[in-house]
Amino acid sequence: MNDEVEKGEAAKAAGVTEPAAAKAEVTKLESRDWIGWAIFAGGAGAILWGLFSAIGAGWGLWGWRSGFTGVTWSFFLSLAIVLLSLVYWWWQRRKNYRGNRLLQLAGLAFALVYAGWITSYIFKARSVPAIHDISTDLADPPQFRALELRKDNWDNIPGEDDADMRGLNPQQRWRRLHQEAYGDIRTVRVEQPVAQVLEKAERLAEGRGWDIASIRPSEGRIEATATTSLFRFKDDVVVRVRPTENGNGSIVDMRSVSRVGQSDIGANAERVRSFLADLSGTVTTS
Repeated sequence: MNDEVEKGEAAKAAGVTEPAAAKAEVTKLESRDWIGWAIFAGGAGAILWGLFSAIGAGWGLWGWRSGFTGVTWSFFLSLAIVLLSLVYWWWQRRKNYRGNRLLQLAGLAFALVYAGWITSYIFKARSVPAIHDISTDLADPPQFRALELRKDNWDNIPGEDDADMRGLNPQQRWRRLHQEAYGDIRTVRVEQPVAQVLEKAERLAEGRGWDIASIRPSEGRIEATATTSLFRFKDDVVVRVRPTENGNGSIVDMRSVSRVGQSDIGANAERVRSFLADLSGTVTTS
């Protein structure tokens, strides 16, 4: 009791009222909320770690596999921060301890946003087959001439051990998986002559920032390379345009292939859909 009186008298002597002293003590406790600071640093650090891993791989500072490893571990860190935040919040309620709530909420928000972003990619990857070669024509895919198809393109095609695909070679398994997942991606007809369609295809490729490798009007062919964001993956694209039976229209096929990785997480399919939609206006499948 005497100690409390002495503290009160000391505060009064210093010109500080009891409410002000209590508020100062709370502020001091909040500034020492080491777990709150850890939550904030972990949430922000997960985002920075993931971005640094991806961007560094994209600029060639390390390999893309190392970049993926960094993103994976940063994702685990964000999950750990979410768990820590929940446990800490429960402990605070039991101990009636407020801590630095603003700092905790900021760290939790960072972790949740990053974990949610990565989780969306995980679900997307699980929703599509682990293939990286997308074509509108599965029987006769457009071939690369100026660019080179990756040498391992037909390696590790899923389904070798599946009962319904047993005995099929890699290309046959690829066609089966492709048809099941991307049945909407097919040859399109455009009611414009080949030369006009090729010119428009060239403009669209340039507008998307693709590196044009070859334009061969006599063959009705354009080859280019698209670069993805962050990891800066290279995907090779070929557009093949042939005249219709009467020569007034065009039959357009497109192929997009990732240079690395087994699964493209649907990126090549999205590229083909978007490009052909812009090229044809109203897409008419053949």
